[in-house]
Amino acid sequence: MELRIAEIMRILPHRHPFLLVDRVIEVDPDKRIVALKNVTINEPFFNGHFPGTPVMPGVLTIESMAQAGAILGLLEKNADLSKTLVYFMGIDEAKFRRPIVPGDQMRIVVEVIRRKASVWKMKGEVWVDSELAAEAVLLSSIGQQP
Repeated sequence: MELRIAEIMRILPHRHPFLLVDRVIEVDPDKRIVALKNVTINEPFFNGHFPGTPVMPGVLTIESMAQAGAILGLLEKNADLSKTLVYFMGIDEAKFRRPIVPGDQMRIVVEVIRRKASVWKMKGEVWVDSELAAEAVLLSSIGQQP
């Protein structure tokens, strides 16, 4: 299954400049998702992070993993998207192995470790070319909007 930006925006509530998934290239339902984020110099955070040496903030790298995981969870749950949100609950074992800079394409791989009711534990990795750039274990919950 492949999802383009219009389909991603139908699933996720995030919008520019906080939508950090451009395309989904692979989905193995209830198991794994692979998504892409094209990093450009036009990203608003590069104005201050860091002037003259633009580097994608680590928290946004983690957020891209969380958004890909949310897509996987919402696709699997077949939820009423107008009433459902994915809430980020925790981050463990985050490691940043190389800077992500303008011109890079992030390949975001998220795999389900465990799922219990509406709580998901997932392992996320971000690859640039053949290099592992970042990884983390993410915990999230699928719930109703308040």
